[in-house]
Amino acid sequence: MDFLRPATWEEALAVKAEHPTAVPIAGGTDVMVEINFDHRRPEYLVDLNRISELQDWHVGEQTVQLGASVPYSRIMAELRAELPGLALASHTVASPQIRNRGGVGGNLGTASPAGDAHPALLAADCEVEVESQARGSRLIPIDAFFTGVKRNALEADELIKSVHIKKADGPQQFSKVGTRNAMVIAVCAFGIALHPETRTVRTGIGSAAPTPIRAKAAEEFLNAALEEGGFWDNGKIITPSIAKQFAELCSGAASPIDDVRGTASYRRHAVGVMARRTLGWTWESYRGKSRGAEGVA
Repeated sequence: MDFLRPATWEEALAVKAEHPTAVPIAGGTDVMVEINFDHRRPEYLVDLNRISELQDWHVGEQTVQLGASVPYSRIMAELRAELPGLALASHTVASPQIRNRGGVGGNLGTASPAGDAHPALLAADCEVEVESQARGSRLIPIDAFFTGVKRNALEADELIKSVHIKKADGPQQFSKVGTRNAMVIAVCAFGIALHPETRTVRTGIGSAAPTPIRAKAAEEFLNAALEEGGFWDNGKIITPSIAKQFAELCSGAASPIDDVRGTASYRRHAVGVMARRTLGWTWESYRGKSRGAEGVA
């Protein structure tokens, strides 16, 4: 196994073009586990740690351009206001040591159904910026990024450069079920984001289908119910019947399997419970902010 260490982004793209099977490594929190257990034995590893722009971010008017190697610990500490759902998900990633090393780019590159960042990214809405030496850069919508179990839409000569994530315009939440409180792969996970500017709700489900997914039927139902009931304007408490139907539709969106971490039936049930609870938490936060704004006015 050869270990390649490009010093610039251009050098990294050249290395990937020359060796399309080379595996990128930054935090190494996923790749090294696979190598240590002999699940993967790549001919080349491409170390991206010397490329400074991958560890930077830019906060724009509508989006945050998050470098692929920005560690979870910095997202938690410095981007909580702009990316609250992702910050909450970052808290659940493994240990402090791994949160100081791992980043969203590695999570996306591995494309595991259980990746902790994925539900939050799906709920927030984002685009993944990838680049190759031959074709330049392109943006892949997060809904089109996951193509199968641990497979994504990257071409063989492309690397993930950054993620363009919509800044939060409303409350966001993330919930995860695991067999213990830390250092655990999710049994299942759920993310939700309220988008008051567009009067929509987006969701993300992890570890309960072959890929991370959105509960689109649940979103459509809730969007219609909130609009028809005038909830965005009147700030009323969401009725139990609406919350129950939303939870059932989220549960129905899952297509989990039985494995050592949990059964399929338990995962479906847990997704519904998390959907109902996180909807309640985010809506109560939205109502609180709405009432506060009215008081100021």
